[in-house]
Amino acid sequence: MENNTSIETFIKEQIERWKNQTQTHIPVITVSSQPGSGGRVIAKGLAKRLCIDLFDRDIVKEIAESAHISGAVIETMEKERLSGIKDFISSLVDDRYLWPGVYLDHLMKVVAAIASHGNAVIVGRGANFLIPQKERMSIRVIAPFRVRVQNVAKTFGVTREEAKRRVIHRENRRSAFIRQSFNADVADPNNYDLVINTGRGDIDAAIGAVIGMVVGCKEVVVKKPPAKSPGKK
Repeated sequence: MENNTSIETFIKEQIERWKNQTQTHIPVITVSSQPGSGGRVIAKGLAKRLCIDLFDRDIVKEIAESAHISGAVIETMEKERLSGIKDFISSLVDDRYLWPGVYLDHLMKVVAAIASHGNAVIVGRGANFLIPQKERMSIRVIAPFRVRVQNVAKTFGVTREEAKRRVIHRENRRSAFIRQSFNADVADPNNYDLVINTGRGDIDAAIGAVIGMVVGCKEVVVKKPPAKSPGKK
């Protein structure tokens, strides 16, 4: 999102979708990833194939940083589903797993609002630490360092050294955010329901594995590719 205007437009459209949302409630899928591992690609693929909403880390960050925009999102909370999420977050604060400030307070409320509606993929921002386990499925996407450097160099058209610098910088920032905000290790596999190594498998296969777990939790309709016409290859 380029500015607050585009964010506000996104939120207005999102609120309309929530108003017209069907009763099917897919657990929120949270995606945490190492830089360059393909986490965003997997998140987009999941949202597309499951026909659910996608909130990437930039969108969630900008919503949480704007009191006006986050207020609009928070007002849409489904009250009957909200109490359990609020109690869960309060227990984390009481047990000092969370160190709330103004931004983190907004972030908690925004993530809680999205979770109360379900049917969404949330990328980053420690969302898996803010939503009760029964309300979400959390995945962690990883890949060998050399693979991630190669992916970043190719995606952004930079040298290997620049790609290496970007990967290390972003990884350090993400680790620090999770450690400071949630008193947790972002790399600890115990914090996730599924860890996917894209250096050892196909992205589509990874998306299929996650969908398989979601379908195992809830009866959902998975979007299938259109059938080919007879006679066409």
